[in-house]
Amino acid sequence: MDPQTIGFIGIGVLFLLLFIGMPIGFSLAFVGFWGIAFITDISVALPTLVRSFNGTFTTYSFTVIPLFVIMGELATVSGLSQGIYTLADKWLRRLPGGLAIATLGGCAGFAAICGSSVATAATIGRVALPEMRKYGYDNYLATGSVAAGGTLGFLIPPSIGFVVYGILTEQSIGKLLVSGILPGGILVAAFVTIVVVWVMIRPEAAPRNLEQAGMGEKLKALRDVWELILVFFLVMGGIYFGLFTPTEAGAVGAFFLFVVTLLRKKLTWPLLVEALAATVRVSVMIFMILAGAYVFTYFMALTMIPMNLSVWLSAMVVSRYLILAVILAGYLVLGCFLDATSMMVLTLPVIFPTILKLGFDPIWFGVISVLMMEAGLITPPLGLNIFVIAGVADESMETVFKGAFFFLLPIFFVVVLVTLYPGIVLFLPQIMGR
Repeated sequence: MDPQTIGFIGIGVLFLLLFIGMPIGFSLAFVGFWGIAFITDISVALPTLVRSFNGTFTTYSFTVIPLFVIMGELATVSGLSQGIYTLADKWLRRLPGGLAIATLGGCAGFAAICGSSVATAATIGRVALPEMRKYGYDNYLATGSVAAGGTLGFLIPPSIGFVVYGILTEQSIGKLLVSGILPGGILVAAFVTIVVVWVMIRPEAAPRNLEQAGMGEKLKALRDVWELILVFFLVMGGIYFGLFTPTEAGAVGAFFLFVVTLLRKKLTWPLLVEALAATVRVSVMIFMILAGAYVFTYFMALTMIPMNLSVWLSAMVVSRYLILAVILAGYLVLGCFLDATSMMVLTLPVIFPTILKLGFDPIWFGVISVLMMEAGLITPPLGLNIFVIAGVADESMETVFKGAFFFLLPIFFVVVLVTLYPGIVLFLPQIMGR
């Protein structure tokens, strides 16, 4: 068989393995290893497998992943995650659908030091959902706002999604992280607009008989989370002005939150062990996926499928934006079945050469792809945030899906907006320190 035929068979086997439940990292490594062996020889496949796993687990720059994860864990242990929701609640509850808007604000704030969509949804959901139920909020609006707010963890820096994208495509992680700031802010505003319109159309969905917080309470809530605000500016400001590399910024942020947790007297030995164990679990999972992706990428390179596909697509006499729309639609479909990190490692080895061949900016495409993967997090039948919120809220999947459906519209709006005006994404990366 020729290499391309072996490549297509390998892709089919990969999706079969995923369908029967094999973990994504093992599936990628398995298919990549045997694909390389069939095209060349097993004596080539074995060193490739070893180099991929050894390189992934020993590369210094990859330590940014566990550092960002431990930041989120320490923020939860220290109580800052609950404090950020309280802050948003005190300042925003006066607005129509105030608690839902506060939930989105809390998710945005927690995402700014967490980097994980699922962790953001689970953490803020545990705090916000009981409050919204207490004041009679509609279940669709309550669960939908938490599920949608959780997606911000993948876009608002520091984002693990941008780190993985940068590793896979060899782009500047610092520029990618900074590129998500403006689109993230626009998406938060668009989510808030959906809540306001929802409540204007159906006022009974969000009763407004809430007691208003005084200025003293608002300032106290702000003082309670000043450390969270400081660590965000410390991490992102350090990256933006060229003071830190992303890895160094992650180390500074993690150490700062460790000290904050100690000073708040919240860091018991069991909680520290739990936070470190959670960090190891998440980090090793991502590393296994990345290691498998490297093996699979080498296999794809041998088949020439990505290169031939990019030549074929770029030679088509159609608008490059039509090709982009097809690629993004594919992300939305994949999002129905796979998590965001898995989508990246599966598609980028094939899609990214085409994006470059079509003349799209790789940093800009990173934001676009992350946005579409966010949409996948709240798309049936396997939106991961939906599963998380259904468990936290003890609600049916159908209720959460219906509530989250309307929040897909702002994501699509931001995708179109940054496509029409790429400067929204590229402005900050172009003027940053390094």
